[in-house]
Amino acid sequence: MKLVEQLVKDKLGAVSLAIVTSTLLIGLCAPFLAPNDPNEVHMELRFAEASWQYWLGNDHLGRCVLSRLIYGIRPSVLWVLVALVASACIGTLFGFIAGYFKGRTDALLMRICDCMLSFPGYVMTLAIVGMLGAGLENILLAFVLMKWAWFARIIRTAVMQYADADYVKFAKTLGAGHFRIMAKHIMPVALPEIAVISSSSFGSMILQISGLSFLGLGIQAPEAEWGMMMNEARTVMFSRPELMVIPGLAIMVVVSAVNFLSDSLQTVLDPKLMSANRGKKAPIGTFLPKLRGKEVA
Repeated sequence: MKLVEQLVKDKLGAVSLAIVTSTLLIGLCAPFLAPNDPNEVHMELRFAEASWQYWLGNDHLGRCVLSRLIYGIRPSVLWVLVALVASACIGTLFGFIAGYFKGRTDALLMRICDCMLSFPGYVMTLAIVGMLGAGLENILLAFVLMKWAWFARIIRTAVMQYADADYVKFAKTLGAGHFRIMAKHIMPVALPEIAVISSSSFGSMILQISGLSFLGLGIQAPEAEWGMMMNEARTVMFSRPELMVIPGLAIMVVVSAVNFLSDSLQTVLDPKLMSANRGKKAPIGTFLPKLRGKEVA
């Protein structure tokens, strides 16, 4: 609750949190909020203008654009969030093991991460999709396989900063177990960095899945997805530009909200930044260049 209260005090952070939260809720409640069946074809309404029944008009197959936009939240945002959580959990696990135990364990895990990160993310994603085939499940699997190593490397660096702290050494002296030390003494102080890098990676993953769907390698017809909606509207981008602008605008708004929320999260979760900016608000994007620069696209 304190985190939400502090985010609300930051106007841009509050707006971003509202946009992201409302988007997730709309995606979860899509069957109840969508005015029409997103896959129902009405060829007599092909490229029809907006009406009371179809608020955003109809696409090349006469399907409701608004309904497809609402259902498109699920693969574009909700399932990407699931893949992000899975990647963050795996990366956190290996990052904690490498950063806490160090030595040979650290060397082995980091060499595996180096092998995973030596290939550009988009290239490896395309390779995995090429081998397994196009589809949402394969893209999400590619995300998890590629992102966990990035999470593990950054979280390992954060854990190493606290593993040699005096209070951790004192806990070891008192006979506390490794799991208890990591869960009680290291996890709370490393959680801010985990939250920030997770939120900053969320936006890039949304862009990636939309980009792959736009290229025809992601979500397959007739399922709705924002990138695929843009791809389907390419043939009428000059006569009916709104069919391409609407999903593109949705992607832009959500990704921008995620990035702004990531900046606000780091400011709120880091006590040093909180005290330093109590009197003066720093520009958006000041605190994340180093973290974002480490990500392999």
